[in-house]
Amino acid sequence: MKDLFDPQNPRSLMLRCHCQTSGWSLTEQDPYNNIIRTAVEGMAAVFGGTQSLHTNSFDEALGLPTVTSARIARNTQIILQEETGIPRVRAGIYSMQQGGYKYQETYPALLVIPCLVEEMGGMAKAVADGYAKLKIEECAAKKQARIDSGQEVIVGVNKYRLETEEQVDVLSIDNTKVRETQIAKLEKIRQTRDQDAVIDALQALTKCAESGEGNLLDCAVKAARVRCTVGEISDAMETVFNRHVAVDRLVNGAYKSEYGEDKEIEACIKRVEEFMNKEGRRPRCLVAKMGQDGHDRGAKVVATSFADLGFDVDIGPLFQTPVEVAQQAIDADVHIIGVSTLAAGHKTLVPELITALKELGRGDIGVIVGGVIPPQDYDFLFEQGVKSIFGPGTRIPIAAMKVIDDIDQTINDGRMSG
Repeated sequence: MKDLFDPQNPRSLMLRCHCQTSGWSLTEQDPYNNIIRTAVEGMAAVFGGTQSLHTNSFDEALGLPTVTSARIARNTQIILQEETGIPRVRAGIYSMQQGGYKYQETYPALLVIPCLVEEMGGMAKAVADGYAKLKIEECAAKKQARIDSGQEVIVGVNKYRLETEEQVDVLSIDNTKVRETQIAKLEKIRQTRDQDAVIDALQALTKCAESGEGNLLDCAVKAARVRCTVGEISDAMETVFNRHVAVDRLVNGAYKSEYGEDKEIEACIKRVEEFMNKEGRRPRCLVAKMGQDGHDRGAKVVATSFADLGFDVDIGPLFQTPVEVAQQAIDADVHIIGVSTLAAGHKTLVPELITALKELGRGDIGVIVGGVIPPQDYDFLFEQGVKSIFGPGTRIPIAAMKVIDDIDQTINDGRMSG
């Protein structure tokens, strides 16, 4: 950017950034270790010179943060800021300065990807073409393979495990009640707002989108001020721009190659081949995301790794409804749907998905669930018809074998009932 824009004012080169500690590194097993992980990650952000920092709560691999866990996360940040003194002395630490000198030595190697992106036409083009997304997913799949194979240690997960996991209190949310409350609020807004002003604001927004004249953000803010909803504002622009539909592609071979030759992997591949010989096709699964849950790292890792093990894998787009997922599963003729849930929507969306499958005449398609699910919710999901639940820390080879078991059981149950 410096070479491209040739800035003359040194202040324009000052980077201001926000950092958040990793949600992916939080573990369901031995979760109090997450407090240390978050502290180390927060400290790294401070050493990097961040101006804004969010520290995750230690129980976010189990469910939504409680008041207690949120306070610990906040205090972690306050201690880094006000007790340790590291925000003040970073520039004077010799080892840090030496690290900076080494960075200058490796700088040419670090330019390889930015230069490649420039050749592609810039970052916007790289994002649109899916290059950036695929690189992230490739790194994630390789990371998971190293953890599953034991090449990288995760304390409490693949090494130094507890004999008995300690029960941790988690926050429970009644999603149905929240939904009903929000709908009631929207109805009240629509009844009390100036409807003529709403129509004018939305028409102005659509006109701005059509003509390209004016400022879309300004029009959207004006619409919000007369109590237009976010959905109405989005719809007003969608009539002109249409809605973005992401095209998902799987990274091939990353998980398997990083894992290396292993009897466990070979056993999974052999099991898939046996299934194909028996049923005439490979086990086919749909990895789905529903509701307002936009966290798709885990879903992509599972999809990529299962494909490497021989499964036929379909990936659904983000933010689908249960009915949309059910229809996609039927259209693709999958054996099973894997729902990835990380935003506490499982008690509402998963039962709706199972109901939708039955109403569409395909109750024989199995449903499994993975992600952040409080242990106390497991029985509820099993009662609804979920075949298996996979929490954070589940090893891919173990999950793959269990999924084939679930598919076999579903097929056999269907044949017996038919």
